[in-house]
Amino acid sequence: MTDWFVAISAWLKSWMSADIGLTGVFFSALLSATILPGSSEVVLTALITAWPALAWQGFAVALAGNLLGCLLTFFMGHAARDGYERFQKVKVDLDRPLILQLRRRGPPALVLSVLPLVGDALVLAAGWLKMPLWSSLFWIAIGKGTRYLLLVLGLKGLRSFV
Repeated sequence: MTDWFVAISAWLKSWMSADIGLTGVFFSALLSATILPGSSEVVLTALITAWPALAWQGFAVALAGNLLGCLLTFFMGHAARDGYERFQKVKVDLDRPLILQLRRRGPPALVLSVLPLVGDALVLAAGWLKMPLWSSLFWIAIGKGTRYLLLVLGLKGLRSFV
């Protein structure tokens, strides 16, 4: 059973150095947190499979890249609202049901930014609604950090069986 795991690890090491792997994890996580499609979990899994000693560095790099991407998305929402109000000369209607729910729940709702498809929209909406930046970033970090932590712990547990 361990032969296939060793073969995959050797194949990954043949085309990816540790530095390139960490850089790839960072940019994959950054792009995955914007409205562009991406899957940083796959890149982080490849890194940990090839270089198990870099698991926690990969965790930190992936989280940093993902949070930076979320900041970009947050500010895109913030700027979009300002631009909409300036050029349309209309105030945004904030009395719609989904917007009211997000405003009522506040930044803690951003822990759900980890969800596929919906998560990026939540961060964009938080910027649009001009939620407080630091508390929003805190709750986003809780959600994204939990996802990466579970991935790293799962991979380290899988490696202990191999």
